[in-house]
Amino acid sequence: MKGLRWRYTRLPSQVEDTPSGEGGEEQEEEEEEEKEAAPAPAPEDPVEPQLTEASQVLGASQMRQLSLHLPPSVTGHTWSLAFCTARDGFSLRSLYRQMEGHSGPVLLVLKDQDGQMFGAFSSSAFQLSKGFYGTGETFLFSFSSQLKVFKWTGSNSFFVKGDVDSLMMGSGSGEFGLWLDGDLYHGESHPCATFNNEVLARREQFCIQELEAWVLS
Repeated sequence: MKGLRWRYTRLPSQVEDTPSGEGGEEQEEEEEEEKEAAPAPAPEDPVEPQLTEASQVLGASQMRQLSLHLPPSVTGHTWSLAFCTARDGFSLRSLYRQMEGHSGPVLLVLKDQDGQMFGAFSSSAFQLSKGFYGTGETFLFSFSSQLKVFKWTGSNSFFVKGDVDSLMMGSGSGEFGLWLDGDLYHGESHPCATFNNEVLARREQFCIQELEAWVLS
């Protein structure tokens, strides 16, 4: 009887020492982690941004995808169309005028002659400047088969610079991540150190078909 009692009392500890017992403990820990992570929103189900009017460049699905990469400070803010070439014409000066009174941030979206859609998020409203301005929240993006976002690498602070003849975003080795001319008609995109980006359009030099600037306020 003593031998039987020894076997019965030892059996639970033997079971606990088996791999299946360890797996049970890991499963409980995983379940606890899942409970803690449950309140976090699913990244594949972003909230659709509230727009003051429909975009002629990006669809609702593309807007939702972009919203996932915006800084928390603008999450849930209304997107107001401050400038669009269809309404305000192809003029960089007009873009600057429409930016007056806004401190930012701004989402710039373009469609070129090939139908390629791309653009940039600027932490500050576009303005005439002698040097580069903006913060590390600025980024470039492109829609090819899927959305690609190119965020700040930390290698330099060449975020945005604007004069009467051009608007530049990202730089390094004499190239710009995104460059637009004063007529908002011709543009260029090159890999640059600021964002370590790919060419945003299908070719380095492109012609703009549509351009919109959304103020996230």
